Amino acid sequence: MHKYLPHTRQDIEDMLKITGANTLDDLFSSIPKSLRLTKPYAIPSQFSDHILSEHMKSLANQNKELVIFRGAGAYDHYTPSIVKALISRQEFLTSYTPYQPEVAQGTLQYIFEYQTMVCELTGMDVSNASMYDGATATAEAMFMAYAQTGKNKILVSETVHPRTIDVIKTYAHYRHIQVQVVPAHHGETHLDSLKDHLQDSMGFIAQNPNYYGIIEDLDGVADLVHQAGGLFILNSEGQALSIIKSQAEQGADIAVGDLQSLGLPLSFGGAYLGYLATKMAYVRKMPGRICGITTDVDGKRAFVLTLQAREQHIRRAKANSNICSNQSLMALAVTIYLSAMGKEGLVHVANESMKGAHYLYQRLLETGKFDIVYDKPFYKEFVLRSKIDAEILEKALLDKGILGPLHIGNQHLLFAVTEKRSLADIDALLETVVNL
Repeated sequence: MHKYLPHTRQDIEDMLKITGANTLDDLFSSIPKSLRLTKPYAIPSQFSDHILSEHMKSLANQNKELVIFRGAGAYDHYTPSIVKALISRQEFLTSYTPYQPEVAQGTLQYIFEYQTMVCELTGMDVSNASMYDGATATAEAMFMAYAQTGKNKILVSETVHPRTIDVIKTYAHYRHIQVQVVPAHHGETHLDSLKDHLQDSMGFIAQNPNYYGIIEDLDGVADLVHQAGGLFILNSEGQALSIIKSQAEQGADIAVGDLQSLGLPLSFGGAYLGYLATKMAYVRKMPGRICGITTDVDGKRAFVLTLQAREQHIRRAKANSNICSNQSLMALAVTIYLSAMGKEGLVHVANESMKGAHYLYQRLLETGKFDIVYDKPFYKEFVLRSKIDAEILEKALLDKGILGPLHIGNQHLLFAVTEKRSLADIDALLETVVNL
């Protein structure tokens, strides 16, 4: 018997037909042709260990190390060496998920500590044992609101990250949930539009700081949502929570977001980490796992999994969610980062990022080659309208070893600055702009 169960030609044809693809190559249509391998990967059948290592290094060296001024959900923050050193220990790196949980006391302890830290950041009562990323955590929060209210319409602010909205729509499609996007006004959630559509909705999803980097004033939003019988779901990126109002302070019922900025390198797009925390009233609607603390028969402290068996193992198809695992290693990395940085360290990193972003913002305007788009408070990201063609600017910056801002349409460029960007880095970008 084959060690795998390969698909027959008919299986493949049936799957292609259902997905709407004509050929297998169509499945890769989202990858630009310039990035695809157009010829067989030629490698000799035999390599010595030394030659193979050198070959792999030569391939790795083809990657460009760029100075990054781009964010939009993934940020080039510094990862302290202690994080990699500890998560590389074999007892952490090789473990997957605690199927015999009470035996894995170390794993349960750091997950419990992770949950505690998430609750401190968000102000919420309870957190689960982590999610895949911020987008899927937000979609899972929608399912919580669906289970709690029984309504099948969710409102989402247009200022939420477009990819997060895409994930929400994908999740909603198979539950027959209607997703209605609330229009933005000058880069912020339009409260009048929100009021008009709250009736018969399960709740409202917003993001703060939003996709454009703006720190929104969401005072009163929670009251509007609650008066309509819905839940307020607020997505916030982890690093920002050290200096802006927590979700609890803004009246949210469910707090979600991505924690990549807290100790996880960019890593070519992952793996990242999503969080989900809520009020105690909704704890039984939460997806995934929750770690708790108790005492054993000898009165000693012990960590246990709690409230997780009700879902995948018992309710099955009736479960609110089929999330049964979590990004445990990523949760450990974030826990180590938060422990090492402490509250003062987190605030320091956030302030350095904010100072760099505001410095770059002012200097770019002084060049006369950019216009203000949103005159709003921002943290480490901002949008400017470029008088220079976006593609020309991007190429010029890449030639200087700089990954510039994200073009989000209509010559609007989304810049990001973290604590890793030195004054010399920023001045190098400015010099390139001035010379165009």
